[in-house]
Amino acid sequence: MSGLRPPRLTPWGQALDPNAVLAEYPRPQLVRDSYLNLNGTWHYAITGPGTQGFDGMHDGVAPGAADGEILVPFSPETPLSGVRRQLQPGQTLRYWRDFTLPGGFQRDRVLLHFGAVDQRCTVTVNGVAVGGHRGGFLPFTLDITAALQLGAHGPTGLHILRVDVQDDSDTSYHSRGKQRLKRGGIWYTAQSGIWQTVWLESVPAVHVDKLVLVPDLAGHSVQVTVCTQGAGTAVGHAQTAHVVISDDAGELLSAAVDVNVPTRITLGRVRPWTPEDPFLYDVGVALGDDHLTSYFGMRSFGTGPDANGVTRLLLNGEPYFHAGLLDQGYWSDGFLTPPSDEAMIHDISTAKRLGFTMLRKHIKIEPLRWYYHCDRLGILVWQDLVNGGTNYKAPVITAPVLLPMRLSDNKHAKFGRADARGRADFMAELRETVEHLRNVVSLAVWVPFNEGWGQFDALAATAELRRLDPHRTVDHASGWHDQGGGDLKSLHVYFTPFKLRKRWRADPRAVVLSEYGGYSLRMPGHDFSAREFGYRRYRNAAALAGAFTRLHEQQIVPALADGLSATVYTQLSDVEDELNGLLSYDRRVAKLPDAVVQSVTAQLSFKPTIHKGMP
Repeated sequence: MSGLRPPRLTPWGQALDPNAVLAEYPRPQLVRDSYLNLNGTWHYAITGPGTQGFDGMHDGVAPGAADGEILVPFSPETPLSGVRRQLQPGQTLRYWRDFTLPGGFQRDRVLLHFGAVDQRCTVTVNGVAVGGHRGGFLPFTLDITAALQLGAHGPTGLHILRVDVQDDSDTSYHSRGKQRLKRGGIWYTAQSGIWQTVWLESVPAVHVDKLVLVPDLAGHSVQVTVCTQGAGTAVGHAQTAHVVISDDAGELLSAAVDVNVPTRITLGRVRPWTPEDPFLYDVGVALGDDHLTSYFGMRSFGTGPDANGVTRLLLNGEPYFHAGLLDQGYWSDGFLTPPSDEAMIHDISTAKRLGFTMLRKHIKIEPLRWYYHCDRLGILVWQDLVNGGTNYKAPVITAPVLLPMRLSDNKHAKFGRADARGRADFMAELRETVEHLRNVVSLAVWVPFNEGWGQFDALAATAELRRLDPHRTVDHASGWHDQGGGDLKSLHVYFTPFKLRKRWRADPRAVVLSEYGGYSLRMPGHDFSAREFGYRRYRNAAALAGAFTRLHEQQIVPALADGLSATVYTQLSDVEDELNGLLSYDRRVAKLPDAVVQSVTAQLSFKPTIHKGMP
């Protein structure tokens, strides 16, 4: 990590209290009153090639020597971790800490939750192996009840939690996003280890494992599935859950729902969710002694013709223009990990204030609280899946920027996807991602592949997405190497003037400009390095403002009438070498006055009438 400038802290990173790190309840879509946050100061050691070694376990439970302390959940490579060391392939990052359970906390089962650990890990409690996980961007849960029952250690009743992590980064086929050990340009500093909240909850033996809420706006109803493991396995265990749905006027209805059975509940009052009116219904669920809360929004997504027969993106059955920003979700001090809940709110609120109606979450899965804030604040989400694969071939992923090139993605080796295990892992993570984010109200579009990065069999991936989630739109190949599938004709245009071509207008799919712009401006004192990456460079804010306005008024706005249905401007904030954000990387400077951006986004909308007969 040598050679970098001193860290650029965000306002939230600068004010961070190490005793209250991301302390908010981490799973807003399924909330219980049982919660013990384990973020904060842990011990760490890095072992393996190029390190000093490690003297093993102490008393069979706690590791002996530490390299120092690390602030979880910030990766060791980040400034906020207090470490700033790069974990290398072949090394092991070992974490440990002790904890005590508050009086009355433990019920029948104690569950240990990890929001995300990059890339594979094993976990022990009190020296007992309790499980592990592979995959750097999805949550996992371990039942640690048996390990706790072996007894705490010492006169204060301490339990010892240990996590061992390895990360191949971009040297293998595993999903990695935009991380690279040799960072630069559009590829960012590789990071590793725990990077989302670690927490405990205690639940009854029979408890809700998952809640699935599927709104049916046309049918004025919501389909509820209360998923549980263990219900009915013992005499007296509840097999029926009690569900209460409320709106802003109070309790709307209550219903008995058989567990593990999708049940349609008709609503007496329906208020559609939109970015302009992000109304959410509250849900309460009781299953025996287990009580939890959740929420949902009544909305529908899809594509269909407008009054002129042009295919458009639909929201609640009507054409709705998605005016979006590319959002990498990187922070100057926490990298993948936002420094605080307020920091996440800031980014979403800024996009809303500037007049954008959508964020494309680019090659990253955020903490669930980010999606919750999108739901309640009202902004649409396009969700990219996280790319993997081995080394990408430059002609495959870069030549299409300027050349009309389309390759068949069944040629796996050309796309870095020759390894069948890597392809299987991606499809497994696709399924897990859908299940993880299924209840997100604002999530409108799935994006399985971007610019050929680890792309393969995109038509099969689209079919699987449709099987798992038939209620959302699919952009099957964002940018290039279009296989003719999905719902969108998805274009990336940076170096040439944008104009809708006749063949694009003839495509039965909705035409979207899913990346464009990328105009850069360095903000001295707020930049990451001496390098600069952007598609066009400007030296002052006035020049950037003029170019930003001309781009939209001369190229983008005229295309709306011709059939353009969505735009994704690159991008919300700077990221490392990329200086093409509307905000600086440390989020302290807005490069353009609000009025300049708002004058443009005010033109990125349309209200044509849908053909009669459309839902």
